[in-house]
Amino acid sequence: MIEKNQQIRILEAALFAAGKPLTVNALQQLFTEEEEPSTTEIKDLLQEIQTLYADRGLHLIEVASGFTFRISADLGPWVSKLWEEKAPRYSRAFLETLAIIAYRQPVTRGEIEFIRGVTVNVQVIKTLQEREWIQIVGHKDVPGKPALFATTKQFLDYFGLKTAAELPQLVMMQSLESLDEEAKTLAIAAEEGAQEVVEASQEEAVPEFSFEEEAVS
Repeated sequence: MIEKNQQIRILEAALFAAGKPLTVNALQQLFTEEEEPSTTEIKDLLQEIQTLYADRGLHLIEVASGFTFRISADLGPWVSKLWEEKAPRYSRAFLETLAIIAYRQPVTRGEIEFIRGVTVNVQVIKTLQEREWIQIVGHKDVPGKPALFATTKQFLDYFGLKTAAELPQLVMMQSLESLDEEAKTLAIAAEEGAQEVVEASQEEAVPEFSFEEEAVS
C-alpha cells in the first residue's frame, strides 16, 4: 500500500495534468489493484487536498463531471492578463436566454419568447448548443412537438457547479433586468477557471414580467 502522502501527490499531479474534471473512479484507476484506495479513501484524500489549497491561488472543487482545480476568482484580474485576446462580449439576449433555460428547464423556445416578450434569435440557440451549454432533452406533448431545452454537464462544469440545484436561488423575478443580473453572476463565476470574462451588452428595451420560480430539476 502506498503511503498517504504519496497518494495525495499522485492525485494532485493527475488533477493538474488532466486539464478536465476527473471522477473518483477515474482517480482510482491510477493505482494498481494492490495499491488502489477505496472510494471512501479517495474522497477523504480529495478533502485533504481541498483543505491544503483552501488559502492558495487554486481551489479543488467538485463539478458535475468530477473534481478539478480552478483559479481563485479574486485572482482573475491578474491571471486574465496571460491571454492577449479579449473575452467575447455576449449580448443581453444571449445571457437572458441562457438564464431562462437554466432556471426554467426544461423549456421550449416558445416559452422563452413568452418570458422575454421578444422573438429568440435562432443564432442564440445555435451558439449555446455549439458551446455545449444547452441540449434538447425531449419534445413537449403539444401540437408541433416543440423541442425542450435544458443545460448540460459542460454548463455546470464551466460555472463551477455540481448540480443545477446550486444555481443562485430565485424566488420572485420582477423584470428581466434582475434575470440579466443573475446571468451575469453566473458569468462571473467562470473567472474561477481563468477562462472568459462574460459581459452583457446593451440591446433592446426589456419588458417587465413576474413569476415565482419553480424548483430546478
